[in-house]
Amino acid sequence: MAVSANKLELLQIADAVAREKQIDRSIVIEAMEDAIQKAARARYGQETEIRAEINPKTGETRLQRLMEVVEEVESPSAQIALVDALAKNPDVQLGDFIADPLPPIEFGRVATQSAKQVIVQKVREAERDRQFDEFKDRVGEIINGIVKRVEYGNVIVDLGRGEAIVRRDQLIPREIFRPGDRIRSYIMDVRREPRGPQIFLSRTHPQFTAMLFRQEVPEIYDGVIEVKSVARDPGSRAKIAVISHDSSIDPVGACVGMRGSRVQAVVQEQQGEKIDIIPWSPDAATFIVNALQPAEVSKVVLDEDSERIEVVVPDEQLSLAIGRRGQNVRLASQLTGWDIDIMTEAEESERRQKEFLERTQLFVDGLNVDEVVGQLLASEGFTSMEEVAYVELDEIAGIEGFDEETAEEIQARAREHLEEIERQNDEKRRELGVDDDLRQIEGLTTAMLVALGEDDIKNLEDFAGAVPDDLVGWTERRGAESVHHTGPLSSFDVRRADAEAMIMTARVLAGWITEADLAADAEPEEGEGELVDEGAEDAGDAPVEALS
Repeated sequence: MAVSANKLELLQIADAVAREKQIDRSIVIEAMEDAIQKAARARYGQETEIRAEINPKTGETRLQRLMEVVEEVESPSAQIALVDALAKNPDVQLGDFIADPLPPIEFGRVATQSAKQVIVQKVREAERDRQFDEFKDRVGEIINGIVKRVEYGNVIVDLGRGEAIVRRDQLIPREIFRPGDRIRSYIMDVRREPRGPQIFLSRTHPQFTAMLFRQEVPEIYDGVIEVKSVARDPGSRAKIAVISHDSSIDPVGACVGMRGSRVQAVVQEQQGEKIDIIPWSPDAATFIVNALQPAEVSKVVLDEDSERIEVVVPDEQLSLAIGRRGQNVRLASQLTGWDIDIMTEAEESERRQKEFLERTQLFVDGLNVDEVVGQLLASEGFTSMEEVAYVELDEIAGIEGFDEETAEEIQARAREHLEEIERQNDEKRRELGVDDDLRQIEGLTTAMLVALGEDDIKNLEDFAGAVPDDLVGWTERRGAESVHHTGPLSSFDVRRADAEAMIMTARVLAGWITEADLAADAEPEEGEGELVDEGAEDAGDAPVEALS
């Protein structure tokens, strides 16, 4: 059968639109069918169920009216009685549809405009879906594009098969783009929005640096070298931590390249941003020391519970360790995930001397002894009255100038002092209205009960309803800064795992859960290590005076 010109033209239009919008031809033909159906409903009535079909090979259009087979007809335009349907098709059943052919309709001006709107809308939706499907799985990649226009500092980028935006805050400071410039960016996010898919690009994202190195360093692309973390101050400085999975390959040297060729390519792309390449280490202390390069570190003290670290540097290295406007230590903190406190050797010595004096005064006041005795106890590493009271007698008697009788007297006084403090704390606990039931929880001391009472936790129900953060505090990150929130037990040596165990015990005692529930959920507790550098001050060899 010969195909008429208008039918050929219909298929040619479908092909042209599909090529231009880069969508499937069948979607365009489906949009045309919807448009014809809408125009036919306007002609035959909106309640009429009409189906339009366009032959994708010949372009021939066929219109049909669908009639539902029912026992009793209520809507003659959409339903047909079973008796009449059986006359047309003996195999028809209730609920089936009978298709009646309809003659072709003439499209008037209004119908043509309406059909055009339907086709445009369907094609636009298909184009948006195609763009979203194409880019949704490319988040985390680097893409090249052409600057299309700049609006209020935001750069609109033509990606060839869609548009993207680099917002002003995602551009490296002081870089300027003009229409027609080539731009390389990191695909940060792809969102489906009512106005179409929105592709957000970034040139300041830390992973932009990591992906640039992946393009420049074959060992990273092959997985031999891994980028563990990146910290950036866009346009100024960056730190990147790398590790090699092949002992024969130096990760830092591979990233630097011959005469710095590889790292310089990344530096140029990031507008001269200086890059420190740091060897990553599973040991937190080693990694943090590396991250503070080029500053030299004398000593580190880790607090693993709060993820804080004290770093001691030589006096002349302080400004280098901190960096201009705190840049070096801030980037090192972002790179490692630890809060870093930096002090000089002189400041650390002063702090240790202050702690020594405080411990000395604690023993002088609590034990009612001369200052020399307090100094000797402090210099031997005793930090609390509990240690003095309950340590093995030999450890005190073994101090130069002490004998067993002196040690026994010191321990007796220490225990009397602790008993007096315990009595005072118990009185205060009662005044605060803290229940005796809380004493059943292993690990809670009377001093802790006082602190809980001051925080309005006064019975088992209150304690059982708490979470570890409520008791020991937590750290909240706000950008590069960390904000520390304290809890009633923050000043005591209570770890988060200990606090959780206490809360679960309180819930058992309060009847919220059973021991069986607790045993079912129990997990092995991970071991914790702590790197501590302790030193004792020398109190001299002065003779010990008699106890006063």
